[in-house]
Amino acid sequence: MGSTLRKSQAVRQAPGSAPLERRRPAGGAPKLREGQREAAAETSQPVVSVREKQIGDHERTLKAHKEEDNPQKTMEANGLTPVPDSYDYDLIVIGGGSGGLAAAKEAAKYEKKVMVLDFVTPTPQGSSWGLGGTCVNVGCIPKKLMHQAALLGQALQDSRKFGWQLTEEVKHSWMTMTESVQNYIGSLNWGYRVALRDTKVTYENAYGEFVGPHTIKATNKKGIEKLYTAERFIIATGERPRYLGIPGDKEYCISSDDLFSLPYCPGKTLVVGASYVALECAGFLAGLGLDVTVMVRSILLRGFDQDMANKIGEYMKEHGVNFIREFVPIKVEQVEEGTPGILKVTAKSTTGDQMIEGEYNTVLLAIGRDPCTRKIGLDKVGVNINEKTGKIPVNDEEQTNVPHIYAVGDILQGKLELTPVAIQAGRLLVRRLYAGETTKCDYVNVPTTVFTPLEYGACGYSEETAVEKFGEQNIEVYHSHFWPLEWTVPSRDNNKCYAKIICNIQDNVFTNLSVTKRSGEDITVSGC
Repeated sequence: MGSTLRKSQAVRQAPGSAPLERRRPAGGAPKLREGQREAAAETSQPVVSVREKQIGDHERTLKAHKEEDNPQKTMEANGLTPVPDSYDYDLIVIGGGSGGLAAAKEAAKYEKKVMVLDFVTPTPQGSSWGLGGTCVNVGCIPKKLMHQAALLGQALQDSRKFGWQLTEEVKHSWMTMTESVQNYIGSLNWGYRVALRDTKVTYENAYGEFVGPHTIKATNKKGIEKLYTAERFIIATGERPRYLGIPGDKEYCISSDDLFSLPYCPGKTLVVGASYVALECAGFLAGLGLDVTVMVRSILLRGFDQDMANKIGEYMKEHGVNFIREFVPIKVEQVEEGTPGILKVTAKSTTGDQMIEGEYNTVLLAIGRDPCTRKIGLDKVGVNINEKTGKIPVNDEEQTNVPHIYAVGDILQGKLELTPVAIQAGRLLVRRLYAGETTKCDYVNVPTTVFTPLEYGACGYSEETAVEKFGEQNIEVYHSHFWPLEWTVPSRDNNKCYAKIICNIQDNVFTNLSVTKRSGEDITVSGC
């Protein structure tokens, strides 16, 4: 830091010395003039420089110091990199879902200073939730509990054949179910916060956004901003449901983010989409006795084995779920207010000009999910994303193109979107970073279950992928229809269950696909 001579100041010459000569500084006059221009542009003196880089005038620097009380943050905000021993944390995890929490707690085991930032932006309908991410709050947990509610309804019907005598009409209460499910979820939210506290992980309910290579801005619900620095970062922000982009979609439609805490029974429901979320929700709503229609643009369960997907669709149709194939909504209008009200949906054929209309109490959109990566400042730190999908490309160690920034979970490009996978990937990543381990996450041989009325369990490649990868001439398929013992006494759904094993004849068994009513999950031993 230094001062400049003012025009009014005189330069005194020592007695007997030689006359002063004007010397050109190293680097030439242009560099001198540039420095003079920068200094003249500031409003207060002195101009402060760190490591030969100007970071601002006296007033700006003093203000930054008072607000942040950390000169290193001021430096980075102005394009400078703080020294490693000045970071606030060893690791900051952006996102408090399953993968992020697993990574944070694992890092704490190695006595690292860890922070978790988690913030839920409310849905267009105003729904929000606590710590734990999608799976706990608006995904796997409430979905499986409501799926269980539907199965219990079927069990009550079966029970008569097993000798149970029901003396009164059995009815289902949506409010009782949702209240019970939300109470359980609330206990999980609290448990996660306690676990972070017990492991000395700092938690802030704030929205994280990169503002510098090692600096993140955290904004809470009151709009108060804070800056934190870290040596490393893990992005685990997950995904949110996609909307159609048509008139009335955000105004009148709900998503899975709203369904599990909906304060009223949805009534006659149109489910838009053919994803596993769409079919699972349609399945348990129908199982609870509601009138359910699924509007499908093209195929069911894209990315899954299509032989199995079609069997699931056939079973659902036989059990009262209506399907409208090759149509997409183009407009949603409110006919009558209420809880639920009445909505009119106009849809257009994907193969021609045919238009149809229908009235429903609730329209549930389940057309896919988008990664929460476009508004967290990744462009400011140079992290590459797929511009079309928003997914983050990583190497086989979950590392982005920026060496100190990593990512886990559903936001990864080309990886499975499953809770157990995110948890495993987060833990293994941290062990490689801080414990010297080398094990990497396996994204292929992972069991998963789709909780449709006819549950679908799978592990490994689908038949389509196997043919593409190994060639049709190199695979053999062993399959069988079967009848679960518990279905024999009530005499229902004879031979509707189906199991399939796909083999690579040049190698060995690489894919095991099975579908049953209550054994699909058990066979593949999967949680989500």
